[in-house]
Amino acid sequence: MAFTFAAFCYLIALIAVAFCIFFAIYTVICIDELKTDYKNPIEQCRNLNQLVLPEYIIHAVFTFLFLCSWQPFSLLINTPLVAFHAMSYVRRPVMTGPGIYDPTRILNPGFLPPLLYHYLYAMIYTLVTTS
Repeated sequence: MAFTFAAFCYLIALIAVAFCIFFAIYTVICIDELKTDYKNPIEQCRNLNQLVLPEYIIHAVFTFLFLCSWQPFSLLINTPLVAFHAMSYVRRPVMTGPGIYDPTRILNPGFLPPLLYHYLYAMIYTLVTTS
């Protein structure tokens, strides 16, 4: 059993997706606070916009690692999401700072939990099959 570059990429992706899932859970909690009127939308969007660029950068980095280690399936399922992130950031409302969340509309993608399980499986599979 050898620890290859592909296994390293899956390990990094596994940790990174765990962080992105934390960001998504935090977003859901913030949206719930909006629904129950504990915070106003402007303050909530200011808090959520701080997490947008780190999440996008994390996702782009481990997608680039999959490209470097040539993992075609993982690259195939991540490239559309990286493109969607880039497109949504370019088409974001006009703001003074970084971020995509506008107080008038707040959204949340649910693509990350399946990725977590795929990366865990792929990392274990890569570790077991390499000699």
